[in-house]
Amino acid sequence: MSRLPGKRALITAGAQGIGLAISQHLLRAGCDLVVHYRSSAEAAASLKAEADRAGRRCAVLVGDLTETEECDRIVHEAVQFLGGLDIVINNAGALIARRSLADADDEFWSQTMSLNLGSARRITRAAAPHLAAAAQSSGGASIVNLASLAGRKGGHTGSLAYATAKGAMLTFTRALATELGPLGIRVNALAPGLILGTHFHNTHTTPEAARLTVAGIPLGRGGNADDVARAAVFLAGEFDGFITGATLDINGGVYMA
Repeated sequence: MSRLPGKRALITAGAQGIGLAISQHLLRAGCDLVVHYRSSAEAAASLKAEADRAGRRCAVLVGDLTETEECDRIVHEAVQFLGGLDIVINNAGALIARRSLADADDEFWSQTMSLNLGSARRITRAAAPHLAAAAQSSGGASIVNLASLAGRKGGHTGSLAYATAKGAMLTFTRALATELGPLGIRVNALAPGLILGTHFHNTHTTPEAARLTVAGIPLGRGGNADDVARAAVFLAGEFDGFITGATLDINGGVYMA
């Protein structure tokens, strides 16, 4: 049985790839949603229509999560629409480009950190008081941060900045779980490996590289967005549970902590 009927969730970058799958699974679990997007306007509109057909409340908001004012606005509008927040899914992030240490100048490094780690910090900072209020009234609230296998292993060639940001996301998750635990807010992370069919891998992973990666996965296949979405819903559903500060690895067995 779903533990999420009527729960109020905000998801960043929730209209494409893994984010879209998470949004759809949260809707099926009974959540009302605010979905942030950056450029996927058509997909966001389609998702809202899907929510309308399912009888769920859903709003879609465009914004640049590298700007503090935009993050504050998105959280404010989400709270106004939903009447509060029980769940935040920090999904926004991107490799941006593959660059070596020599080629990753200060501007590129700052951009990568701001998008992959800073966005989660900004959204969480704005959302924390609302999550705490929900936890006080209903017994718990939940944050799920999207990290990456790259944050565990260092990533492939050219992903130094991205892997560093995702590794920092794992530490951010643990530290935040300690800080927000007394408020009743659980904070956990997901670390997906090779998730095929997403914009990320379609853009940055060649078919040959994907084939070689799959060859080393014990389960013998790449993952898909639904594999990650099911895990996100599980951790979100632990809003009043005993799991916090944890990272759930979703990689078919290629990395086992």
